[in-house]
Amino acid sequence: MNLDLFPEDIRPHIIPEPRGELYYKCLGCGAEFPVTRLLYVCSECSQVLLIHDRNAKDLKKIPGKTWQRILDYRKMLKIPALKGIYRYHEFIGPEIPLSSIIYLGEGHTPVVEASPFLREKTGLNFFYKNDGQNPSASFKDRGMASALSSIKYLLDQNLVSDVIAVCASTGDTSAAAALYSSYLGGLIKSAVLLPHKKVTTQQLSQPLGSGANVFEIPGVFDDCMKIVEYLSSRYAVVLLNSKNAWRILGQESFSYEIAQDFDWDMENKVVVVPIGNAGNISAVMNGFLKFLDAGIIDRLPKIIGVQSEHADPVFQYYLEPDEDKRKFRPVDTRPSVAQAAMIGNPVSMPRVIGITRKYNRASGGQNVFFVQVREQSIMDWQLTANKNGHITCTQGGECLAGLVRAHELNLVSQKETAILDATAHAIKFSEFQDLYFKKQIPEAYQIQPDPGFINLPELISPDDPQMVPSQEKRLNDRDFKVFVKDIAGKIAKKLALHPSK
Repeated sequence: MNLDLFPEDIRPHIIPEPRGELYYKCLGCGAEFPVTRLLYVCSECSQVLLIHDRNAKDLKKIPGKTWQRILDYRKMLKIPALKGIYRYHEFIGPEIPLSSIIYLGEGHTPVVEASPFLREKTGLNFFYKNDGQNPSASFKDRGMASALSSIKYLLDQNLVSDVIAVCASTGDTSAAAALYSSYLGGLIKSAVLLPHKKVTTQQLSQPLGSGANVFEIPGVFDDCMKIVEYLSSRYAVVLLNSKNAWRILGQESFSYEIAQDFDWDMENKVVVVPIGNAGNISAVMNGFLKFLDAGIIDRLPKIIGVQSEHADPVFQYYLEPDEDKRKFRPVDTRPSVAQAAMIGNPVSMPRVIGITRKYNRASGGQNVFFVQVREQSIMDWQLTANKNGHITCTQGGECLAGLVRAHELNLVSQKETAILDATAHAIKFSEFQDLYFKKQIPEAYQIQPDPGFINLPELISPDDPQMVPSQEKRLNDRDFKVFVKDIAGKIAKKLALHPSK
Protein backbone atom coordinates (compact mmCIF):
# COMPACT_ATOMS: atom_id res chain seq x y z
CA MET A 1 0.00 0.00 0.00
CA ASN A 2 1.20 3.52 -0.82
CA LEU A 3 2.51 5.09 2.38
CA ASP A 4 1.44 8.52 1.13
CA LEU A 5 -2.12 7.43 1.83
CA PHE A 6 -1.41 6.96 5.53
CA PRO A 7 -1.97 9.80 8.05
CA GLU A 8 1.08 12.02 8.02
CA ASP A 9 1.73 11.94 11.78
CA ILE A 10 2.11 8.13 11.91
CA ARG A 11 3.68 7.65 8.48
CA PRO A 12 7.31 7.55 9.80
CA HIS A 13 6.39 4.73 12.20
CA ILE A 14 4.44 2.42 9.88
CA ILE A 15 7.45 0.47 8.59
CA PRO A 16 9.77 -0.11 11.57
CA GLU A 17 13.52 0.24 11.36
CA PRO A 18 15.87 -1.95 13.45
CA ARG A 19 16.41 -0.28 16.80
CA GLY A 20 16.90 -1.02 20.47
CA GLU A 21 19.52 -3.04 22.27
CA LEU A 22 18.28 -6.45 23.33
CA TYR A 23 19.95 -8.49 26.04
CA TYR A 24 19.35 -11.62 28.09
CA LYS A 25 18.73 -11.17 31.80
CA CYS A 26 18.83 -14.01 34.30
CA LEU A 27 15.77 -14.41 36.51
CA GLY A 28 18.00 -15.79 39.24
CA CYS A 29 21.13 -13.71 39.77
CA GLY A 30 20.28 -10.85 37.38
CA ALA A 31 23.35 -11.38 35.16
CA GLU A 32 23.10 -9.91 31.65
CA PHE A 33 24.35 -11.30 28.33
CA PRO A 34 24.23 -10.16 24.68
CA VAL A 35 21.62 -11.82 22.44
CA THR A 36 24.30 -12.47 19.84
CA ARG A 37 25.20 -15.54 21.92
CA LEU A 38 23.32 -18.83 21.65
CA LEU A 39 22.28 -18.88 25.29
CA TYR A 40 19.36 -20.59 27.04
CA VAL A 41 20.25 -20.49 30.73
CA CYS A 42 22.47 -18.21 32.78
CA SER A 43 26.12 -19.19 32.54
CA GLU A 44 26.56 -17.98 36.13
CA CYS A 45 23.71 -19.74 37.98
CA SER A 46 21.91 -21.88 35.32
CA GLN A 47 18.57 -20.10 35.79
CA VAL A 48 16.28 -19.29 32.82
CA LEU A 49 16.47 -15.99 30.96
CA LEU A 50 14.19 -13.28 29.63
CA ILE A 51 15.00 -10.85 26.83
CA HIS A 52 14.86 -7.13 27.63
CA ASP A 53 15.32 -3.99 25.56
CA ARG A 54 17.65 -1.36 27.04
CA ASN A 55 15.79 1.29 25.07
CA ALA A 56 12.27 0.14 25.96
CA LYS A 57 11.63 3.51 27.60
CA ASP A 58 11.79 5.08 24.14
CA LEU A 59 8.49 3.36 23.32
CA LYS A 60 6.81 5.75 25.76
CA LYS A 61 7.81 8.70 23.60
CA ILE A 62 4.90 7.71 21.37
CA PRO A 63 1.52 8.14 23.14
CA GLY A 64 -0.51 5.00 23.66
CA LYS A 65 -3.37 6.24 21.44
CA THR A 66 -0.87 6.89 18.67
CA TRP A 67 0.51 3.36 19.05
CA GLN A 68 -3.02 2.05 18.61
CA ARG A 69 -3.35 3.93 15.33
CA ILE A 70 0.10 2.79 14.13
CA LEU A 71 -0.73 -0.85 14.76
CA ASP A 72 -4.21 -0.56 13.26
CA TYR A 73 -2.89 1.05 10.09
CA ARG A 74 -0.01 -1.43 9.92
CA LYS A 75 -2.64 -4.13 9.34
CA MET A 76 -3.06 -2.76 5.81
CA LEU A 77 0.54 -3.45 4.77
CA LYS A 78 1.38 -6.25 2.37
CA ILE A 79 4.98 -6.65 3.50
CA PRO A 80 5.30 -10.35 4.53
CA ALA A 81 7.60 -9.64 7.49
CA LEU A 82 4.93 -7.39 9.05
CA LYS A 83 1.90 -9.57 8.35
CA GLY A 84 2.51 -11.99 11.21
CA ILE A 85 3.64 -11.57 14.81
CA TYR A 86 6.12 -8.87 13.79
CA ARG A 87 3.27 -6.44 13.23
CA TYR A 88 4.36 -5.70 16.82
CA HIS A 89 8.04 -5.49 15.81
CA GLU A 90 8.99 -2.85 18.39
CA PHE A 91 7.70 -5.09 21.22
CA ILE A 92 8.99 -8.47 20.02
CA GLY A 93 12.30 -8.18 18.19
CA PRO A 94 13.14 -4.53 17.45
CA GLU A 95 16.78 -5.33 16.77
CA ILE A 96 15.95 -7.74 13.94
CA PRO A 97 15.78 -6.24 10.42
CA LEU A 98 12.74 -7.11 8.34
CA SER A 99 14.99 -9.00 5.90
CA SER A 100 15.75 -11.61 8.61
CA ILE A 101 12.17 -12.21 9.67
CA ILE A 102 10.58 -15.55 8.76
CA TYR A 103 6.85 -15.44 8.04
CA LEU A 104 4.92 -18.63 7.30
CA GLY A 105 1.43 -17.31 8.00
CA GLU A 106 1.55 -17.41 11.80
CA GLY A 107 -0.35 -15.10 14.09
CA HIS A 108 -3.60 -13.13 13.88
CA THR A 109 -5.66 -16.23 14.46
CA PRO A 110 -9.43 -15.75 14.63
CA VAL A 111 -11.28 -14.89 17.81
CA VAL A 112 -14.59 -16.76 17.59
CA GLU A 113 -17.50 -16.00 19.89
CA ALA A 114 -18.96 -18.97 21.74
CA SER A 115 -22.17 -20.30 20.25
CA PRO A 116 -25.44 -19.24 21.92
CA PHE A 117 -25.84 -22.75 23.36
CA LEU A 118 -22.38 -22.65 24.98
CA ARG A 119 -22.99 -19.20 26.43
CA GLU A 120 -26.27 -20.39 27.90
CA LYS A 121 -24.83 -23.66 29.21
CA THR A 122 -21.88 -21.99 30.95
CA GLY A 123 -23.73 -18.80 31.91
CA LEU A 124 -20.74 -16.82 30.63
CA ASN A 125 -19.67 -14.73 27.66
CA PHE A 126 -16.52 -16.07 26.06
CA PHE A 127 -14.55 -16.40 22.86
CA TYR A 128 -12.10 -18.99 21.59
CA LYS A 129 -8.88 -17.72 20.06
CA ASN A 130 -8.17 -20.50 17.59
CA ASP A 131 -4.39 -20.82 17.56
CA GLY A 132 -4.80 -24.16 15.83
CA GLN A 133 -5.08 -22.11 12.65
CA ASN A 134 -1.37 -21.33 12.71
CA PRO A 135 0.78 -22.98 9.98
CA SER A 136 1.71 -26.13 11.90
CA ALA A 137 -1.70 -26.06 13.63
CA SER A 138 -0.63 -24.86 17.07
CA PHE A 139 0.34 -21.75 19.05
CA LYS A 140 3.98 -22.91 19.07
CA ASP A 141 4.44 -21.24 15.65
CA ARG A 142 4.40 -17.85 17.36
CA GLY A 143 7.47 -18.61 19.42
CA MET A 144 9.13 -20.53 16.62
CA ALA A 145 8.77 -17.62 14.17
CA SER A 146 10.58 -15.48 16.73
CA ALA A 147 13.27 -18.05 17.58
CA LEU A 148 14.06 -18.94 13.96
CA SER A 149 14.04 -15.28 12.90
CA SER A 150 16.65 -14.62 15.59
CA ILE A 151 18.75 -17.50 14.22
CA LYS A 152 18.30 -16.20 10.68
CA TYR A 153 19.55 -12.83 11.91
CA LEU A 154 22.68 -14.43 13.43
CA LEU A 155 23.22 -16.37 10.20
CA ASP A 156 22.85 -13.18 8.14
CA GLN A 157 25.43 -11.50 10.37
CA ASN A 158 27.80 -14.50 10.01
CA LEU A 159 27.73 -14.95 13.78
CA VAL A 160 26.75 -18.64 13.55
CA SER A 161 26.96 -21.39 10.94
CA ASP A 162 26.14 -25.09 10.52
CA VAL A 163 23.19 -24.78 12.87
CA ILE A 164 21.59 -27.90 14.34
CA ALA A 165 18.38 -27.19 16.28
CA VAL A 166 17.01 -29.59 18.89
CA CYS A 167 13.88 -29.70 21.00
CA ALA A 168 11.95 -31.99 23.28
CA SER A 169 8.25 -32.16 22.59
CA THR A 170 4.86 -33.59 23.36
CA GLY A 171 4.08 -33.01 19.69
CA ASP A 172 3.31 -29.38 18.90
CA THR A 173 6.81 -27.97 19.52
CA SER A 174 8.40 -30.59 17.28
CA ALA A 175 5.97 -29.83 14.46
CA ALA A 176 6.66 -26.10 14.64
CA ALA A 177 10.42 -26.48 15.05
CA ALA A 178 10.69 -28.86 12.10
CA LEU A 179 8.49 -26.70 9.88
CA TYR A 180 10.30 -23.42 10.49
CA SER A 181 13.73 -25.05 10.32
CA SER A 182 12.88 -26.69 7.01
CA TYR A 183 11.97 -23.30 5.55
CA LEU A 184 15.63 -22.28 5.90
CA GLY A 185 16.70 -25.30 3.87
CA GLY A 186 20.33 -26.29 4.27
CA LEU A 187 21.08 -23.43 6.68
CA ILE A 188 19.68 -25.37 9.63
CA LYS A 189 18.95 -28.98 10.49
CA SER A 190 16.46 -30.02 13.14
CA ALA A 191 16.24 -32.93 15.53
CA VAL A 192 13.33 -33.58 17.86
CA LEU A 193 12.99 -35.88 20.87
CA LEU A 194 9.54 -37.28 21.61
CA PRO A 195 8.36 -39.52 24.46
CA HIS A 196 7.71 -42.97 22.99
CA LYS A 197 3.99 -43.65 22.44
CA LYS A 198 3.05 -40.37 24.16
CA VAL A 199 2.41 -38.42 20.93
CA THR A 200 -0.59 -38.75 18.64
CA THR A 201 -0.10 -40.21 15.16
CA GLN A 202 -1.06 -36.89 13.60
CA GLN A 203 1.55 -34.99 15.61
CA LEU A 204 4.28 -37.54 14.90
CA SER A 205 3.66 -37.24 11.17
CA GLN A 206 4.41 -33.52 11.15
CA PRO A 207 8.15 -33.41 11.99
CA LEU A 208 8.66 -36.53 9.87
CA GLY A 209 7.02 -34.80 6.92
CA SER A 210 9.19 -31.71 7.43
CA GLY A 211 12.33 -33.84 7.24
CA ALA A 212 13.48 -33.59 10.85
CA ASN A 213 15.52 -36.26 12.61
CA VAL A 214 12.96 -37.72 15.01
CA PHE A 215 14.05 -39.70 18.07
CA GLU A 216 11.55 -41.46 20.32
CA ILE A 217 12.72 -41.75 23.92
CA PRO A 218 11.37 -44.05 26.67
CA GLY A 219 9.62 -42.10 29.43
CA VAL A 220 7.71 -38.82 29.46
CA PHE A 221 8.31 -35.30 28.18
CA ASP A 222 10.29 -34.26 31.26
CA ASP A 223 12.79 -37.07 30.52
CA CYS A 224 13.19 -35.88 26.92
CA MET A 225 13.73 -32.33 28.18
CA LYS A 226 16.59 -33.42 30.42
CA ILE A 227 18.34 -35.03 27.46
CA VAL A 228 17.89 -31.91 25.34
CA GLU A 229 19.24 -29.74 28.17
CA TYR A 230 22.26 -32.05 28.43
CA LEU A 231 22.88 -31.76 24.68
CA SER A 232 22.56 -27.96 24.63
CA SER A 233 24.95 -27.58 27.57
CA ARG A 234 27.69 -29.68 25.96
CA TYR A 235 27.31 -29.39 22.19
CA ALA A 236 26.94 -26.60 19.65
CA VAL A 237 23.19 -26.88 19.12
CA VAL A 238 20.27 -24.46 19.18
CA LEU A 239 17.64 -25.31 21.77
CA LEU A 240 14.13 -24.56 20.51
CA ASN A 241 12.06 -25.35 23.60
CA SER A 242 10.52 -22.51 25.59
CA LYS A 243 13.70 -22.39 27.63
CA ASN A 244 14.81 -20.33 24.61
CA ALA A 245 13.87 -16.76 25.61
CA TRP A 246 13.12 -15.85 21.98
CA ARG A 247 10.21 -18.28 22.12
CA ILE A 248 8.67 -16.26 24.95
CA LEU A 249 8.99 -13.05 22.92
CA GLY A 250 7.09 -14.53 19.99
CA GLN A 251 4.33 -15.93 22.15
CA GLU A 252 3.71 -12.48 23.64
CA SER A 253 1.99 -11.71 20.32
CA PHE A 254 -1.04 -13.63 21.61
CA SER A 255 -1.64 -10.82 24.11
CA TYR A 256 -1.07 -8.06 21.58
CA GLU A 257 -3.58 -9.58 19.18
CA ILE A 258 -6.23 -9.94 21.89
CA ALA A 259 -5.78 -6.29 22.84
CA GLN A 260 -6.13 -5.22 19.21
CA ASP A 261 -9.05 -7.59 18.49
CA PHE A 262 -10.99 -6.01 21.36
CA ASP A 263 -10.14 -2.44 20.30
CA TRP A 264 -7.62 -2.03 23.10
CA ASP A 265 -10.32 -2.30 25.81
CA MET A 266 -9.28 -4.78 28.49
CA GLU A 267 -11.91 -3.81 31.05
CA ASN A 268 -13.75 -6.88 32.37
CA LYS A 269 -11.68 -9.21 30.18
CA VAL A 270 -10.39 -12.60 31.30
CA VAL A 271 -7.75 -14.61 29.42
CA VAL A 272 -7.74 -18.37 30.09
CA VAL A 273 -4.57 -20.29 29.27
CA PRO A 274 -3.60 -23.97 29.74
CA ILE A 275 -0.26 -24.51 31.48
CA GLY A 276 2.26 -27.00 30.16
CA ASN A 277 5.89 -25.95 30.25
CA ALA A 278 4.65 -22.58 31.61
CA GLY A 279 6.22 -20.57 28.79
CA ASN A 280 2.91 -19.54 27.22
CA ILE A 281 1.27 -18.14 30.33
CA SER A 282 4.53 -16.30 31.10
CA ALA A 283 4.52 -14.78 27.63
CA VAL A 284 0.83 -13.84 27.78
CA MET A 285 1.30 -11.96 31.05
CA ASN A 286 4.52 -10.31 29.88
CA GLY A 287 2.89 -9.11 26.67
CA PHE A 288 0.04 -7.41 28.49
CA LEU A 289 2.53 -5.82 30.90
CA LYS A 290 4.48 -4.32 27.98
CA PHE A 291 1.33 -2.87 26.41
CA LEU A 292 0.28 -1.42 29.78
CA ASP A 293 3.70 0.15 30.26
CA ALA A 294 3.53 1.74 26.79
CA GLY A 295 0.04 3.10 27.47
CA ILE A 296 -1.53 1.05 24.68
CA ILE A 297 -3.95 -0.51 27.17
CA ASP A 298 -4.98 1.14 30.43
CA ARG A 299 -5.58 -1.97 32.53
CA LEU A 300 -4.59 -5.61 32.70
CA PRO A 301 -7.04 -8.43 32.00
CA LYS A 302 -7.54 -11.17 34.54
CA ILE A 303 -5.45 -14.28 33.86
CA ILE A 304 -6.66 -17.82 34.63
CA GLY A 305 -4.07 -20.59 34.35
CA VAL A 306 -5.52 -24.10 34.07
CA GLN A 307 -3.99 -27.49 34.83
CA SER A 308 -5.28 -31.05 34.82
CA GLU A 309 -5.20 -32.91 38.11
CA HIS A 310 -2.88 -35.32 36.27
CA ALA A 311 -0.20 -32.64 35.69
CA ASP A 312 -0.61 -29.73 38.12
CA PRO A 313 2.73 -28.52 39.57
CA VAL A 314 1.91 -24.82 39.11
CA PHE A 315 -1.53 -25.19 40.68
CA GLN A 316 0.01 -27.07 43.62
CA TYR A 317 2.61 -24.31 44.10
CA TYR A 318 -0.04 -21.61 44.38
CA LEU A 319 -2.21 -23.57 46.82
CA GLU A 320 -0.03 -22.07 49.55
CA PRO A 321 -1.46 -18.57 50.17
CA ASP A 322 1.68 -17.28 51.90
CA GLU A 323 4.17 -16.33 49.18
CA ASP A 324 7.11 -16.70 51.56
CA LYS A 325 6.17 -20.31 52.32
CA ARG A 326 5.69 -21.47 48.75
CA LYS A 327 8.09 -24.09 47.49
CA PHE A 328 8.05 -25.53 44.02
CA ARG A 329 7.98 -29.31 43.76
CA PRO A 330 7.86 -31.17 40.43
CA VAL A 331 5.12 -33.77 40.14
CA ASP A 332 5.00 -37.14 38.43
CA THR A 333 2.47 -36.79 35.64
CA ARG A 334 -0.31 -39.24 34.91
CA PRO A 335 -1.83 -39.82 31.46
CA SER A 336 -3.79 -36.79 30.28
CA VAL A 337 -5.88 -36.09 27.19
CA ALA A 338 -4.44 -32.56 27.40
CA GLN A 339 -1.25 -34.18 26.17
CA ALA A 340 0.59 -30.97 25.30
CA ALA A 341 0.21 -29.82 28.90
CA MET A 342 1.30 -33.12 30.50
CA ILE A 343 4.47 -31.70 32.07
CA GLY A 344 5.42 -32.17 35.70
CA ASN A 345 8.54 -29.98 35.88
CA PRO A 346 7.95 -26.88 33.72
CA VAL A 347 11.17 -25.13 32.71
CA SER A 348 9.50 -21.71 32.81
CA MET A 349 8.39 -22.02 36.44
CA PRO A 350 10.79 -19.22 37.52
CA ARG A 351 9.26 -17.01 34.81
CA VAL A 352 5.72 -17.73 36.03
CA ILE A 353 6.63 -16.89 39.62
CA GLY A 354 8.42 -13.64 38.77
CA ILE A 355 5.97 -12.39 36.15
CA THR A 356 2.88 -13.33 38.20
CA ARG A 357 4.23 -11.27 41.10
CA LYS A 358 4.85 -8.33 38.77
CA TYR A 359 1.44 -8.71 37.10
CA ASN A 360 -0.47 -8.71 40.38
CA ARG A 361 1.51 -5.71 41.57
CA ALA A 362 0.75 -3.77 38.38
CA SER A 363 -2.94 -4.75 38.71
CA GLY A 364 -3.17 -3.35 42.23
CA GLY A 365 -4.12 -6.75 43.66
CA GLN A 366 -4.44 -10.40 42.76
CA ASN A 367 -5.31 -10.69 39.08
CA VAL A 368 -3.71 -14.07 38.23
CA PHE A 369 -5.43 -17.25 39.37
CA PHE A 370 -4.76 -20.97 38.94
CA VAL A 371 -7.40 -23.70 38.81
CA GLN A 372 -7.30 -27.48 38.60
CA VAL A 373 -9.72 -29.56 36.50
CA ARG A 374 -10.52 -33.24 36.10
CA GLU A 375 -9.74 -35.25 32.98
CA GLN A 376 -13.42 -36.09 32.59
CA SER A 377 -14.25 -32.40 32.55
CA ILE A 378 -11.56 -31.64 29.95
CA MET A 379 -12.83 -34.24 27.52
CA ASP A 380 -16.52 -33.56 28.02
CA TRP A 381 -16.14 -29.79 27.57
CA GLN A 382 -13.99 -30.24 24.47
CA LEU A 383 -16.66 -32.46 22.92
CA THR A 384 -19.37 -30.01 23.96
CA ALA A 385 -17.53 -27.11 22.34
CA ASN A 386 -16.84 -28.95 19.10
CA LYS A 387 -20.40 -30.25 18.96
CA ASN A 388 -21.50 -26.61 18.96
CA GLY A 389 -19.47 -25.01 16.20
CA HIS A 390 -15.89 -24.88 17.47
CA ILE A 391 -12.66 -26.69 16.53
CA THR A 392 -10.85 -26.79 19.83
CA CYS A 393 -8.20 -29.27 20.92
CA THR A 394 -8.07 -31.03 24.28
CA GLN A 395 -6.08 -28.09 25.70
CA GLY A 396 -8.93 -25.84 24.56
CA GLY A 397 -11.26 -28.23 26.38
CA GLU A 398 -9.04 -27.80 29.41
CA CYS A 399 -9.48 -24.02 29.14
CA LEU A 400 -13.26 -24.27 28.94
CA ALA A 401 -13.32 -26.67 31.88
CA GLY A 402 -11.08 -24.18 33.70
CA LEU A 403 -13.38 -21.27 32.93
CA VAL A 404 -16.37 -23.20 34.29
CA ARG A 405 -14.36 -24.14 37.39
CA ALA A 406 -13.26 -20.53 37.87
CA HIS A 407 -16.90 -19.47 37.69
CA GLU A 408 -17.81 -22.06 40.33
CA LEU A 409 -15.07 -20.57 42.56
CA ASN A 410 -16.40 -17.02 41.95
CA LEU A 411 -13.16 -16.04 40.20
CA VAL A 412 -15.10 -15.04 37.06
CA SER A 413 -18.43 -13.21 36.91
CA GLN A 414 -21.15 -12.87 34.29
CA LYS A 415 -20.18 -9.26 33.60
CA GLU A 416 -16.77 -10.38 32.33
CA THR A 417 -15.83 -11.64 28.87
CA ALA A 418 -13.32 -14.46 28.64
CA ILE A 419 -10.92 -15.29 25.82
CA LEU A 420 -9.90 -18.96 25.82
CA ASP A 421 -6.70 -20.24 24.27
CA ALA A 422 -7.39 -23.16 21.92
CA THR A 423 -3.71 -23.97 21.52
CA ALA A 424 -3.94 -26.45 18.65
CA HIS A 425 -6.28 -27.78 15.99
CA ALA A 426 -8.79 -30.41 17.09
CA ILE A 427 -7.57 -32.82 14.39
CA LYS A 428 -4.20 -33.13 16.18
CA PHE A 429 -5.92 -34.82 19.10
CA SER A 430 -8.70 -36.60 17.25
CA GLU A 431 -7.42 -39.97 18.49
CA PHE A 432 -8.79 -39.16 21.94
CA GLN A 433 -12.20 -38.42 20.46
CA ASP A 434 -12.05 -41.69 18.56
CA LEU A 435 -11.15 -43.63 21.73
CA TYR A 436 -13.92 -41.86 23.64
CA PHE A 437 -16.56 -42.66 21.02
CA LYS A 438 -15.45 -46.29 20.88
CA LYS A 439 -15.35 -46.52 24.71
CA GLN A 440 -11.69 -47.51 24.55
CA ILE A 441 -10.03 -44.76 26.61
CA PRO A 442 -7.46 -46.48 28.87
CA GLU A 443 -8.38 -46.66 32.54
CA ALA A 444 -5.42 -44.49 33.57
CA TYR A 445 -7.11 -41.42 32.06
CA GLN A 446 -10.03 -41.78 34.50
CA ILE A 447 -12.63 -40.88 31.86
CA GLN A 448 -15.97 -42.58 31.45
CA PRO A 449 -17.55 -41.89 28.02
CA ASP A 450 -20.97 -40.25 28.23
CA PRO A 451 -23.36 -41.96 25.76
CA GLY A 452 -24.79 -38.53 24.97
CA PHE A 453 -21.50 -37.50 23.36
CA ILE A 454 -20.77 -40.69 21.44
CA ASN A 455 -21.16 -40.35 17.69
CA LEU A 456 -20.14 -43.16 15.35
CA PRO A 457 -20.72 -43.71 11.62
CA GLU A 458 -23.51 -46.05 10.58
CA LEU A 459 -23.14 -48.22 7.49
CA ILE A 460 -26.21 -48.16 5.25
CA SER A 461 -26.17 -51.03 2.72
CA PRO A 462 -28.72 -52.45 0.31
CA ASP A 463 -30.46 -55.68 1.28
CA ASP A 464 -29.17 -57.40 -1.86
CA PRO A 465 -25.33 -57.78 -1.67
CA GLN A 466 -25.25 -57.96 -5.47
CA MET A 467 -26.49 -54.38 -5.59
CA VAL A 468 -23.40 -52.85 -3.94
CA PRO A 469 -21.36 -50.59 -6.26
CA SER A 470 -17.55 -50.51 -6.06
CA GLN A 471 -14.64 -49.09 -8.02
CA GLU A 472 -13.98 -52.53 -9.43
CA LYS A 473 -17.57 -53.35 -10.26
CA ARG A 474 -19.93 -50.59 -11.33
CA LEU A 475 -23.67 -51.17 -11.48
CA ASN A 476 -25.58 -50.75 -14.73
CA ASP A 477 -27.92 -47.74 -14.99
CA ARG A 478 -31.03 -49.66 -13.99
CA ASP A 479 -29.45 -51.33 -10.95
CA PHE A 480 -27.79 -48.10 -9.87
CA LYS A 481 -31.15 -46.31 -9.83
CA VAL A 482 -32.53 -49.11 -7.65
CA PHE A 483 -29.48 -48.75 -5.35
CA VAL A 484 -29.92 -44.97 -5.01
CA LYS A 485 -33.65 -45.29 -4.26
CA ASP A 486 -33.07 -48.04 -1.70
CA ILE A 487 -30.28 -46.22 0.21
CA ALA A 488 -32.03 -42.84 0.05
CA GLY A 489 -35.20 -44.42 1.44
CA LYS A 490 -33.35 -45.98 4.36
CA ILE A 491 -31.62 -42.68 5.20
CA ALA A 492 -34.92 -40.81 4.97
CA LYS A 493 -36.44 -43.28 7.44
CA LYS A 494 -33.46 -42.88 9.81
CA LEU A 495 -33.83 -39.08 9.70
CA ALA A 496 -37.63 -39.17 9.85
CA LEU A 497 -37.82 -37.06 6.69
CA HIS A 498 -41.19 -36.05 5.18
CA PRO A 499 -41.82 -36.03 1.43
CA SER A 500 -41.57 -32.57 -0.11
CA LYS A 501 -44.82 -30.98 -1.33
